[in-house]
Amino acid sequence: MPPMSQSDQLFEALPEDPPSTAGEARRSALVRTGILPSQAIRALIAAGEIAAAPEIDDGQIQPASLDLRLGKVAYRIRASFLPGTKATVREKLTALTFHEIDLTKGAVLEAGCVYLVPLIERLKLRSTIAGFANPKSSTGRLDVFTRLIGDHQDSFDAVEEGYAGPLFAEVCPRTFSIKVRYGSRLNQIRFRRRVSQQIDADDHPGRVGDRHLRAIHSDVGLVEGEAAIREGLKLRISLAPIPPSGLVGYRARRYAGVVDIDQVGAYDIDQFWEKVRLGDDRRLVLDPHDFYILASKESVSVPPAYVAEMAPFDPLIGEYRVHYAGFFDPGFGYAEGKAPGAKAVLEVRSLDIPFIVEDGQIVGRLVYDKLTDVPETLYGQGIGSHYQAQGLKLSKHFRQE
Repeated sequence: MPPMSQSDQLFEALPEDPPSTAGEARRSALVRTGILPSQAIRALIAAGEIAAAPEIDDGQIQPASLDLRLGKVAYRIRASFLPGTKATVREKLTALTFHEIDLTKGAVLEAGCVYLVPLIERLKLRSTIAGFANPKSSTGRLDVFTRLIGDHQDSFDAVEEGYAGPLFAEVCPRTFSIKVRYGSRLNQIRFRRRVSQQIDADDHPGRVGDRHLRAIHSDVGLVEGEAAIREGLKLRISLAPIPPSGLVGYRARRYAGVVDIDQVGAYDIDQFWEKVRLGDDRRLVLDPHDFYILASKESVSVPPAYVAEMAPFDPLIGEYRVHYAGFFDPGFGYAEGKAPGAKAVLEVRSLDIPFIVEDGQIVGRLVYDKLTDVPETLYGQGIGSHYQAQGLKLSKHFRQE
């Protein structure tokens, strides 16, 4: 057996459940603490802990997450809300609904409006498994604000251990109106498992600390060159012109047309986006409430045994947001023996005042989590991954130049 890497040694002390007596491969993925990979998600489906009618399609299962599908109706609501610990979503919905929209034949969700959509999938989780959600990458790059809501929950995008009940998506298109339909996929859910003795002691079981993150970087390289690590992997913004076009990013056009969320490569970039080019100073003034697509200066890598997440904006570094806290699947930008190969695309919005960003400025951080097992298939390995080896890239809906 080859010697254990420095990064793997740091996880040897994690407590585990007793080993499987049956030796079942799919059940072994549920033994350790951390994020569940695709084979463990399939085991949850087989056990009835994730249920849906119609049944879950294999294409919904990603390396470490499950795509969620919109149901048959959407409710235009007055305002965003949380049910709180004493109510269900539907109990609160009655007082907030303006009207009901049929999604079976497709419908347009207007920019600036808030909608609530029951999802096809529902959960009946065991007591050691929780769920947490984010918009899919393509959803975030369209500036569609999407959050998961569950009954008796007092936070967005999370359901507690042992949750049993329906799921809902709050959808608010902020720049482009979008066309969706029954079965469209706007957000995705991951499942985090922790052993029983950790439930009251650790809010983020499997979260990779800075010492371990440095060891991973030493082993396989999370970025090219030196990694800036403090409470995660620091990322810098790139405002260097991309030759030969001189492009540094895109700014969304206001009052553009409708984007069909299920169409790939269907739209001309210029109809929806202005190209951003800069002078020699490499500074960009973010206009309030405009939406930009930019990229990180670093190419990043997520090794097979890990997942990563872009942490939400930090008000201490400026009044702007750089990402909708999206998932980075195991294998993103990773190729064994090669340098990291994919930029982090940044969805940037200044909040209330103009704000200047400069080339190389730190704008966010990636936090890494340990998987319970390496997924059967990694991101980019023949599963139709749209953003592997990406640079500056718009969502899949636009024709790439």
